[in-house]
Amino acid sequence: MIGPTTRPELVGTFGMVSSTHWLASAAGMRLLEQGGNAFDAAVAAGLTLQVVEPHMNGPGGDLPVLFWSERLGEARVLCAQGPAPEGATIHRFEELGFALMPGTGLLAACVPGAFDGWMLLLRDFGTAELADVMAPAIEYAEHGFPLVPQIAASIADVERLFREEWTTSADLYLVGPSSLLRNRALAATYRRIVHESERSSPSREARIDAARDAFYRGFVAEAMVGWTSTTESIDSSGRRHAGLLTGDDLASWEAEYEAPITFDYEGLTICKTGPWGQGPVFLQQLALLAGFDLEAMGLGSAEYLHTVVECAKLAFADREAWYGDPSFADVPMAELLSAPYSGRRRELVGHEASFELRPGSPAGRPPLLPSFRPPASVDSALGAGEPTLRTGDTCHVDVADRLGNLVAATPSGGWFQGSPVIPTLGFPLGTRAQMFALEEGLPNSLAPRKRPRTTLSPSLALRDGEPYIAFGTPGGDQQDQWSLNFLLEHVHFGLNLQAAIEAPAFHTTHFPTSFFPRTGFPGRVHVEGRCPRHVVDELRRRGHEVQVEGDWALGRLSAVARGSDGTLRGAADPRRGQGYAVGR
Repeated sequence: MIGPTTRPELVGTFGMVSSTHWLASAAGMRLLEQGGNAFDAAVAAGLTLQVVEPHMNGPGGDLPVLFWSERLGEARVLCAQGPAPEGATIHRFEELGFALMPGTGLLAACVPGAFDGWMLLLRDFGTAELADVMAPAIEYAEHGFPLVPQIAASIADVERLFREEWTTSADLYLVGPSSLLRNRALAATYRRIVHESERSSPSREARIDAARDAFYRGFVAEAMVGWTSTTESIDSSGRRHAGLLTGDDLASWEAEYEAPITFDYEGLTICKTGPWGQGPVFLQQLALLAGFDLEAMGLGSAEYLHTVVECAKLAFADREAWYGDPSFADVPMAELLSAPYSGRRRELVGHEASFELRPGSPAGRPPLLPSFRPPASVDSALGAGEPTLRTGDTCHVDVADRLGNLVAATPSGGWFQGSPVIPTLGFPLGTRAQMFALEEGLPNSLAPRKRPRTTLSPSLALRDGEPYIAFGTPGGDQQDQWSLNFLLEHVHFGLNLQAAIEAPAFHTTHFPTSFFPRTGFPGRVHVEGRCPRHVVDELRRRGHEVQVEGDWALGRLSAVARGSDGTLRGAADPRRGQGYAVGR
């Protein structure tokens, strides 16, 4: 049984903003109250998250967005996942002695995509001025923001690295006891971008494009390239390397829109990114689960958890074998989501836990799995390791407005544990290239100007062709498991947004993680401590290796929804004590 929630599901008609930090939610609501729409609010919240959650994302990171535009009358994807540099080849990394892509340092940098993505969304779908949208982020960077426990823990994790190696990061983050953090260098960077844009043109759209130019072809690009080409910093290999990013890599790239991949389930149309992200794995799980009577099993029962986990193992095995940048790889997406293929795969779900990684053969094609060879040990003091399982993570923001627009965005990367701070800019580069495989011939093999297959996975659900729910969570490989739990609980068991978020969560780490050092734990299932003991015992009897976590340890979900009568709803995760929904 699901008892009372820790906070209410918000209900209103004007606007809803939910995110992984209360200050970002407030920044988004500020734009709505100023007359902006959901896109203005999402950009303001996203830029604020770059400031107030620097251990989880930053301007050097990445961004996918799922959104419904009432003006267009359709759902769209914004891909702001930057590609690998032109000089990033498998041969180059082999020459440097790498068997795995490094998890930290300058070599792991892709083109930072988040800033261009936010600007493109603002230009094409927003209404607010750039200065108004950037104001909250500049204010928090200049005047300070709360040092939440998760930031303090993340700093403590890498304090020795900062002091001994990444001294520019030490200058910014090892500032002694304080309840506030300031990033005046980032405030100055954003203020200069606004200044250069405002003097460029009387047109709002041209001013936003000028901001993009300042970042990718102007003073920000010059500082990034100057830093990565002349600085040798230590990375997860324990050795020092300069980076590969060039001015041409930055100047030649732009974020872009595309159609979502969709799947119809229980009267809803679920929209996800393409296979350059892991988003379709959510849909593959739904396609498998469509053949089971989940409601008869009962929410939270051992049979329910077992079935969902076993379907996740099959879907994520396909992710490992088939997903990659579709501009470079032939990803058989239609076949992977087809009813005949899903039916054959569903037959593999047995009564006992599987310990195998079993990708399928869509249209008879043999699967290709990477042969990751994790190192014998990883020095966590070098910032390496899967950030979700450490003290870093990712961010998420959802917005609904009175006009009918819905936005779900999952910004990530560019966290301070990954790479040293560029002192003149106030932020580090990202490390998303760690997700590539250093093997030829795989869908996710490293190649110049190719997008890595990421874990970032916002979600959008339509009902009767109209926008219904925008939702998502940080969590790396767990994103499309925790979000799936949320949707199943809402659809099959009638839980409202807040109750579905707060229900006891679970996931499997059966398959290789997407982050350095690419380890997996076959058969392992993680459940929250609120999971009943008899359920844990039954899962173990079926062969699962069950790891019981804290009572409120798994997930950081956010969600907003729009009813057919125009009513708006919002909810946010109480886990970690940061996420909040605001609205009226």
